[in-house]
Amino acid sequence: MSIVIQINDAIKTAMLARDKDRLSPLRDIKAKILLEASSGGTGEVSDEAALKICMKLHKQRMETYDLYISQNRPDLAEVELYQAKVIEEYLPKMLSEEEIRVEVLNAIASVNAAGMQDLGKLMGLLSGKLAGKADGKMIANLVKLELGNL
Repeated sequence: MSIVIQINDAIKTAMLARDKDRLSPLRDIKAKILLEASSGGTGEVSDEAALKICMKLHKQRMETYDLYISQNRPDLAEVELYQAKVIEEYLPKMLSEEEIRVEVLNAIASVNAAGMQDLGKLMGLLSGKLAGKADGKMIANLVKLELGNL
């Protein structure tokens, strides 16, 4: 079942249950998907594009959560965290740091990386391979760390 269909079904369920807290992030996802569909010209959104939209919204919610925590606003932070968890249900399972490290080491071996000059090559390879499964910042930090150890 595609992500778009899952979101639509979840919206219907939340509306029937009168769950306003859950409905808000779901409607936000649907709005962004509809915007993407209308800008593409085809009227359809692939699962990959819908996944990217969900990842972006999740990241925005988590950044806002961190901001509210730093400004001592736990009431607003709680709402953002809840919405991020709702969006997270539609994201694939993220890789752990150790799993990412294994992928980084495999990539270093496959391109015969010699040092920091190969950073761009490795990031291009790993970003495509781990898209949606790992945070880009974590990938970059681990690549830099492992290249520094060569």
